[in-house]
Amino acid sequence: MTTSPTSSTRPLPAVQLRVPTDEDAHAWHHVFADPAVMEFLGGPAELSAYEEFTARQRMHDAQLGYCLWTLLDGDGEVLGFTGAQPWPAEKAWGPVGEIEIGWRLARSAWGKGYAYAAALATLDRVRAAGVPRVVAMIDDANLRSSAVAERLGMTLEETFPLPGGTRTGRRYALAF
Repeated sequence: MTTSPTSSTRPLPAVQLRVPTDEDAHAWHHVFADPAVMEFLGGPAELSAYEEFTARQRMHDAQLGYCLWTLLDGDGEVLGFTGAQPWPAEKAWGPVGEIEIGWRLARSAWGKGYAYAAALATLDRVRAAGVPRVVAMIDDANLRSSAVAERLGMTLEETFPLPGGTRTGRRYALAF
C-alpha cells in the first residue's frame, strides 16, 4: 500500500499498473463509456479507438520503457489507465517534445485516491526510465485532475485556449 507523502495518516489504495493487453481495449471501452468520465475528452469513443490506443501503448512501453498502463485495483479489477507518453507530434497544438502524464478512471473509482496513488507510481517509473520532466495537460474545468496534478507537486506553467476556442486548458509541469 502506498501512502501520501503529505499525509501518512491516510493510506492510499493498493494499485497495480500493467502494460495494456488486447483485452484491456474492451475493458477501457466499457469503463470509459460513461459520458461523465469523457466530459473533457470529447465523449465516449468506439472500441476500435481503444484497440489502436492499447496497441500504441504497448509500442511505447517496448520502445521507451513507459506508457499509459492499465490501472488495476488491489483485486485486479480494471479501473482505467495512468502513465506517460510523448505528446503526439501530429497534434496541431500542445507541448510537442514533452512527456505527458495522465490518468483516466472509471467514475466508480473517483474520490478514493486511485488517481493519486497511480500517478505516484507513474512518476517513480518515468523517473527510473530517465525522463527528466513531465507535463500534464488538463481542461481548466476539470478540477479533479488539476487537484491530482497539484497534489503531485506539479507547477502550473501556462493557461491556454483549447482547440475550438470555447475552453481553456492548463499545462502543469514537474522536473525531477
